[in-house]
Amino acid sequence: MKYDFASVEKKWQDKWDKAGVFAAKDDSSKPKFYGLVEFPYPSGAGMHVGHIKAYSGLEVVSRKRRLQGYNVLFPIGFDAYGLPTENYAIKTGIHPRKVTDINIEKFTSQLKRVGFSFDYSRTIDTTDDKYYKWTQWIFLKMFENGLAFRDKTLVNYCPSCKVVLSNEDSQGGKCDICHSDVVQKSKDVWYLRITEYADKLLSGLDEVDYLPNIKLQQVNWIGKSRGAFVNFNLNEISEELKIYTTRPDTLFGVTFMVMAPEHPIIDKYADKISNMDEILNYRSECAKKTEFERTQLVKDKTGVKIEGITAKNPVNGKDIPIYISDYVMMGYGTGAIMAVPAHDERDYDFAKKFGIDIIEVIKGGDISQAAYTGDGEMVNSDFLNGMDNKKDSIAKMIEVLQQKGIGEGGVQYKMKDWAFNRQRYWGEPIPIVHCDKCGMVAVPYDELPLRLPEVENFEPGTDGESPLAKIDSYVNCKCPKCGADAKRETDTMPQWAGSSWYFLRYIDPNNDKALADMDKLNYWLPVDWYNGGMEHVTRHLIYSRFWHKFLYDIGAVPCSEPYAKRTAQGLILGPDGVKMSKSRGNVIDPNEVVDSLGADVLRTYVLFMGDYEQAAPWSENSVKGCKRFIDKVWNLSEILVDGDEYSKELSSSFHKTIKKVSEDIETLKYNTAIAALMTLLNAIYAKGEINRAELKSFLLILNPFAPHVTEEMWEQCGFGSMLAADGSWPTYDEAKCKDSEIEIVVQICGKIKAKLMIAADATEDEVLATAKADEKVAAELNGKQIIKEIYVPGKLVNIVAK
Repeated sequence: MKYDFASVEKKWQDKWDKAGVFAAKDDSSKPKFYGLVEFPYPSGAGMHVGHIKAYSGLEVVSRKRRLQGYNVLFPIGFDAYGLPTENYAIKTGIHPRKVTDINIEKFTSQLKRVGFSFDYSRTIDTTDDKYYKWTQWIFLKMFENGLAFRDKTLVNYCPSCKVVLSNEDSQGGKCDICHSDVVQKSKDVWYLRITEYADKLLSGLDEVDYLPNIKLQQVNWIGKSRGAFVNFNLNEISEELKIYTTRPDTLFGVTFMVMAPEHPIIDKYADKISNMDEILNYRSECAKKTEFERTQLVKDKTGVKIEGITAKNPVNGKDIPIYISDYVMMGYGTGAIMAVPAHDERDYDFAKKFGIDIIEVIKGGDISQAAYTGDGEMVNSDFLNGMDNKKDSIAKMIEVLQQKGIGEGGVQYKMKDWAFNRQRYWGEPIPIVHCDKCGMVAVPYDELPLRLPEVENFEPGTDGESPLAKIDSYVNCKCPKCGADAKRETDTMPQWAGSSWYFLRYIDPNNDKALADMDKLNYWLPVDWYNGGMEHVTRHLIYSRFWHKFLYDIGAVPCSEPYAKRTAQGLILGPDGVKMSKSRGNVIDPNEVVDSLGADVLRTYVLFMGDYEQAAPWSENSVKGCKRFIDKVWNLSEILVDGDEYSKELSSSFHKTIKKVSEDIETLKYNTAIAALMTLLNAIYAKGEINRAELKSFLLILNPFAPHVTEEMWEQCGFGSMLAADGSWPTYDEAKCKDSEIEIVVQICGKIKAKLMIAADATEDEVLATAKADEKVAAELNGKQIIKEIYVPGKLVNIVAK
C-alpha cells in the first residue's frame, strides 16, 4: 500500500496538538531537559530551510529525551520587534501590529506542518505588552544600578534606516539591516554598561560546555588585554595625556603621539593652536567616515600636526610632536595613543609619511626598511637594555612607571558599552521621563508596561528623531518624582532587548507578578542545551549572558550562566554550492518539499545531508533518496512476522544500531545516525522479514527523525495509541554489539588472495590454520616455502612465501 504522507502527517499533528503531548510540566518528578533554539524573527517570507536545520537538531534530542523519560521543555516564540516589519509597514501602510500577527500565524502553521514538537502553550511574542513589561522592568533595574546611562557621542548612523546602530550592527561600515553605508553622527545615546561585566563574561566561559570556536569568538570579542596607563605631560599647557598601551616596554621608542580629531583638549586650548582651521577641516572630513573606515589598517595614512602643543616622553624627557589622525577614536581607550614607529607597522607608515624620527628599541630587524614587530633584546632603553624577555621587560617598565608616579599597570577591553536605543517606532518604549528639575526619572514599576501609542505615521524624523517624538500626547507627561511638567524618552530599545531574556519567560510565560516564578526558575534553569547560528555567538549570546548575570547579581535568577551547553549548525547552501539568495535564484522553499514529498523526508534530509556543524549544499537526488528510505520503512509492514525478541540474524545489528544512533544524537552526528538506520533497513530487507520486537525498536529510534510515519506504523501494528506518549527509548547490550564473526583478508606476499569469515574470538593459531586451509590460498602456497606469517588481529593475515 502506497504511503499517503499528506493525510498521515496532518492526522498526527492534530493528535499531538489535541493531546498536548509536548507540553512541559512544571511540577514533574521526572528529570528535566530544557532544549532551546533561537526564536525566529517572523518575516513575511515565512520559514526557510535554514530554520528547518536550525530547529531539527534539538528537535531530535528533545523527542529522544521524552522517550527516555525526561520532562522536556522545548519552547518556541517570536522575536518580533525590528526594522524589517516597520519598514514594511511604512511601505504598505499596514500597522506593524497587524503585520506581526499575520506573520506569526503563518510561521506557526509552517512549524506545525513540519511536525516540530514545540510546547506551543508557552509561545511568547516580544511585542506583546505582557512580555515587554518585563523587558522594561529589567531596563529599569539596570538604570537603578548604574548600568543604563545616557551620553553624547559619535554614533554609527544609517541615513537610510534613520537609526543609530551599535558597532555590532554596523560591522564593515554597513548597516546590518539595509546594508547601506553608515556615517558618524553626534547624538545623545543610551548605553548599557556591559564593560562592567567583561571579566564575569570571560570567567563564566570556564563553567559552560560551548563549542571551542564559540568560546574563542567570545573571548576575542571581549578582547581583554593587559598593559599600562602612562601619563604624558604637555609642554605648553598644564595638562597631561593619559594613554593605554600593551607594550610599555617600548616607551623609549615613542617619538610622537596621536590624538583623536574630536579630543576635547583641542577645543579647550584652541587659542594655543596656530593651525586650528586646518584641524577643524580635517575633523569635518573624519565625521564623514564610519568607524570601520577610520580604523582600517590598510589605507592611506592621513593626519595633521598640532602646531602649538607638544608632549614630553615621560621616560627619557624628550619633547615629541602631537598629531591628530582618523584612526584614533575617542570611544577606544583614552582617545590618544603613543606611537613607536620602529615596532608598529601603522606608526611606521605614519612616521615615514610625516618625516618623524624612528628609534629602534628592540633588536632583530632593519628599521630602515620596515617596522620590526617581533621579539628580541632591548636596546636604546636605559634600564631595560640587554633584557630579552618581553614579559620581564613589560613588568620592569610598569614597576618604574609606578615608582615615578607617571603610570600604572592596567587592563583594557576591546568590547565597548552597548548602544541601546533606536529612533524608530516598532520597539519597546524606554521607560524614562526627562524632567528639567529632577533629571532622568524612571517610570514607576506599577505603571509598567509603558505601552507604545497607536500611530498612523511610522516615518522616522529627517534628523533621526523617533516617530514617537511627534506625538504630544505621548511625549508630554508629569515627572513621577516632583509632579512638574516633563517629557518622555522617545527612543525605543533595539531588537536585541527582547531576545536577551526570552529563555526565562518560557519558564513562566503568563506570570504578571514577576518575570518568572523563582521555584520554576530553580527547576528549569540553566538551559541544558542551546543551539543556534554562529552569527549570533558574539552579539546575542554575549548580550543575553550579560543580562542574565546582572539578574543573578540582583537575585532575580538562581544561576549565573543561562546556558549549560551551546552548539551551532552550519548553513544549507543552494544546489550550486553557494549561499542561498533570491537574486541567485537558488533558494529552496521547505513548504514545497513538504507538499511534494512530506515533512518526514524534509526532516530526515536536512540532518542527513552532511555534518550538522558544517555548511552543505542542497541535493535533489539525496532528497529523493530520503523519500525512498521513508517509503521502504512504510513497506516493512508487508514483511512483518511474529516474534517478541530480536532474531539471531539481526540481533547484533539491532544492538549496534541502537547504540550508534543513541550516541550520535548526543554528538550532533545526525547524518551518521541516519546512515546507520539505512544500513539496518537494508539488512532487514536482505533477510526478507522483520518481527514485531524488531519493528518496535526500529520505529522508536527512527521516530525523532521521522515522527509521522513511525507514529502511524506504531498505531497500525498495535504497539500503543501514540508512540510519543507510550514509547520508551530502547536499550542495547554492549556485549551483543560485537560481531560473532569478522572478515579477515588473506594476503600472500602483500597481494590479496582471499577473504574469510572467522569467529571473532579465534586465536592467532586458529586464524592462520584457517587461512592456509582455504582452497585458493593452499593452491597459491603449493610447492612454496613459507618464510614468515604475519597476523594483524581482526584485520588480515599476510604470508611471505617463495
